[in-house]
Amino acid sequence: QVPLVESGGGLVQPGGSLRLSCTASGFTLDYHAIGWFRQAPGKEREGVACISATDGSTGYVDSVKGRFTVSKDNAKNTVYLQMNSLKPEDTAVYSCAIVFIGLSGTCHLGPSNYGYWGQGTQVTVSS
Repeated sequence: QVPLVESGGGLVQPGGSLRLSCTASGFTLDYHAIGWFRQAPGKEREGVACISATDGSTGYVDSVKGRFTVSKDNAKNTVYLQMNSLKPEDTAVYSCAIVFIGLSGTCHLGPSNYGYWGQGTQVTVSS
């Protein structure tokens, strides 16, 4: 199983910020697409943001555009999800996942595209 570890979740008030981290160990994230997903109770898993380690392209679901930013630190083999202006509807378990895309490829937000998943971290937005 691919070791992906998420961290950075927690409780934050509406309007606040959190930064999630997804760190891979034992292999490089090069030539992979990395996606961030969330699942709220009673709802289907939703793709939130993704980044291609091949060409640096990113993708976001409409509901987080302008508020969330996905980035990658090659030296730390880590992908981040900076979440600003958080809303109660952002409350969910957030997970990262990867898929090998090789030399050419962009990322996609569909969960079925991804093969390896982290364990998830809880984000709760509440006053």
